[in-house]
Amino acid sequence: MSDTVERFSNRVANYVKYRPGYPAEMMDFFRERLGLERGSVVADVGSGTGLSARPFLEAGCTVYGVEPNAAMREAAEDFLAEFSDFKSTDGTSAATTLGDGSCDLVIAAQAFHWFEPEATRAEFRRILKPGGYVALIWNERQLDTTEFLREYEKLLLKYGRDYAEVRHEQIDEAVLSGFFRAEFGRATFANRQVFDLAGLRGRMLSSSYMPDETDAAFPLLEKELESLFAKLNESGRITVFYDTNVFYSRL
Repeated sequence: MSDTVERFSNRVANYVKYRPGYPAEMMDFFRERLGLERGSVVADVGSGTGLSARPFLEAGCTVYGVEPNAAMREAAEDFLAEFSDFKSTDGTSAATTLGDGSCDLVIAAQAFHWFEPEATRAEFRRILKPGGYVALIWNERQLDTTEFLREYEKLLLKYGRDYAEVRHEQIDEAVLSGFFRAEFGRATFANRQVFDLAGLRGRMLSSSYMPDETDAAFPLLEKELESLFAKLNESGRITVFYDTNVFYSRL
């Protein structure tokens, strides 16, 4: 558990600056389909640097950002300092520290694949109000819709330390069915980021499975990334396309 919690500690600055946010259409969905309102209480479990909490705060919700990594938690407190309804919480998916029946909605964005499902399910049931929803959210990078995305995926597979093991695409329908134990819905929204070379480098370094600047493999990795950018950029920019997927159900 400690390895999982700490694996992002040296990635915080790049995570804050270069990870994608969430599209406005996703928030429309939460309001129209899941009943989100101003004043709703949301638990954002595995809240990281606050990227996923922000749109819910902007929608007028109270958000408990539950995050066990101290560096990530401090980054979120700084990033979201303007929001008085952000409550930074040192907790885990199995022990959030939140009260019984205290939340209208529980979300986990980019985080569920780190959780132990059984203990997490019991904890989410405990903190949810009757009829409340759980929503698992991922920005899933498209792998093969452009030449750049195909070549970038090859680069990650070549240099990533445990990329194949930790990627969230491993969470399939069977895993989700086992967690929700009920029929669950799925909604997908288009998302993208546009990077210059420095931004693309930072986005890559925000991933815990990639070598960092202190790693002996990094110079070769950086050289290949620069070559890829030089070959495929358009007017000095590269676009990374995502599907923002939301899996949701009552527990």
